[in-house]
Amino acid sequence: MPDAPTRPRRGRRWTPARFRALLRSRGPTSVRFRQRIAVITGAVAIGIVAVLFAEASDATAVLFDHYVRRLPWLPLLTTPLGFMALVWLTRRYVPLARGSGIPQVMAARADPAAATGNLIAVKTVAGKALLTMGAILCGGSVGREGPTVQIAAAVMGVSHRLMRVTMKGTVVIAGGAAGVAAAFNTPLAGVLFAIEELAAAYEQRMTLMVLSSIVIAGMVAQSLTGNYVYFGEIGAHMPLTAALVVVPVAGLAGGLAGGLFARAMLALARGGSRLTRWSKARPLLFAGLCGLVVAGLGVATGLTWGTGYAAARGMIGGVDAPLWFGPAKFVATLATAVAGLPGGIFAPSLAVGAGVGNLLHALFPADPTGAVVILGMVAYFTGVVRAPLTAVIILSETTASRGLMLPMFAAAFLADWASQAVCHEKLYHGLSATFSPHQAP
Repeated sequence: MPDAPTRPRRGRRWTPARFRALLRSRGPTSVRFRQRIAVITGAVAIGIVAVLFAEASDATAVLFDHYVRRLPWLPLLTTPLGFMALVWLTRRYVPLARGSGIPQVMAARADPAAATGNLIAVKTVAGKALLTMGAILCGGSVGREGPTVQIAAAVMGVSHRLMRVTMKGTVVIAGGAAGVAAAFNTPLAGVLFAIEELAAAYEQRMTLMVLSSIVIAGMVAQSLTGNYVYFGEIGAHMPLTAALVVVPVAGLAGGLAGGLFARAMLALARGGSRLTRWSKARPLLFAGLCGLVVAGLGVATGLTWGTGYAAARGMIGGVDAPLWFGPAKFVATLATAVAGLPGGIFAPSLAVGAGVGNLLHALFPADPTGAVVILGMVAYFTGVVRAPLTAVIILSETTASRGLMLPMFAAAFLADWASQAVCHEKLYHGLSATFSPHQAP
C-alpha cells in the first residue's frame, strides 16, 4: 500500500500574542537584554575607571618621588607612621579592602549577590582606591593592578544593580579579568587570567559575556591612553642554543624565589607560628615595623620605593643595575604585603623578577640583556601567582617580545613546578580563604 502523502508543515504564524511573548523574553525590558546592557556598560565603565585610577596612582607616585628627593631621610619616620595609619583606617572602616584585591574577587564568586554588599561594595573599593594611593604616597612597594581587579568587579556589580539583574559568578570573573586587561592594556592576558586564577577551574564556563567584557574594557582603556606598550617595545629574542642553557636556570631560580614569597605571605596570613600570632595581636605595631623595613631599604638604596616600574623598565632596556636590587625589592614587597594595608603585588613582583633576571645576566653576560631579564620576570611572577600562561602573555604583550614566547613558556612551566616544591598552595587561592562573601564590611 503506498504511503500517504505528507502534508507540508506550516510555519509558525506571527500572532500578536507570540510577538508580545517574544518581546517579554528578549525585548528591551527582558532580563536577557538587561543583562547584556549591564555587561556592556560595566565593561565600558571599567575601562574608564581603570585609566583614572592608574593616572591618579601615577600622580601620587610622582608626589612621593619629589618628596623623597627633597627630604631623603624623613621617610624613616613618615613611612612607618603612614603604614600604621593606613592599617588603622583599613581595619576601622574598610577591613575587606586589605591586601591585593584579587583574593576578594575569588571569594566573591561563592555568593556574588552578598559580595556586592561587602567584598566588592562601592564603599569597600572606594576605600581600596584611596588607601592604595595612600600606600604609594608612603613609599610602599605596592601596585595598582590587584586593586583594579577588585574595583572592576565592583563596577560590574553596580551596573547590574542599576539594570536590576542578578549578579552571577561568571560576571564577577568577567569584571575582574576586564580589570587586568585595562590595567596592563593586555586583553589576551585578561582572558587567560580569568581561566587560570579567577575561575576555580577551566570547566567554569568561559562565556561570550566574559570575553566581550574583557575586550570592551581593554578597548576603552586603549582609546583613552593610546596604543602604548606597558614596558615599551623591547622585541627581545634569544638564540636556541643560549635558551637551552638560560631557560632552566631562570625557571628554577625564579620559581623557587616566587614560591618562597608566596609561602611567606601565606604563613603570615594563615599560619600558626609565634610571629603570626604576634602580628595579629599587635597589627598596628607590626605595620609600623614593616614600614620601618620598607623605609630603611628605600633610604639605603633609593630604588625599592613604589612599584619598581622604572627600575624594571631600565633593566629590560639594558641599563646596568646593582645585583642587590632583586633581593632588596623582594624584602620591601614582602614587608609591604604582610603589613595589612591595601595594595597589589603584580607590578612589584615584575620588578623583583627583573632583579632576578639581572642576577641571571651576571651569570650569562654574553646573552641579550633584555631577553634574560624578561625570562627572570616570567619565572618569578609565575612562581608567585602560579599562573604560567598569564605570566607569559603579560610579558609578551607588555614588552612586544613575541619572538621570545617559546623560551618564556618553558621558563614559566619550570617555574610553576619549582614553586610547587616550596609552596603547595596557590597564593591567591590561599588568601581568598581569609575572606567570606558574608563577612561584615
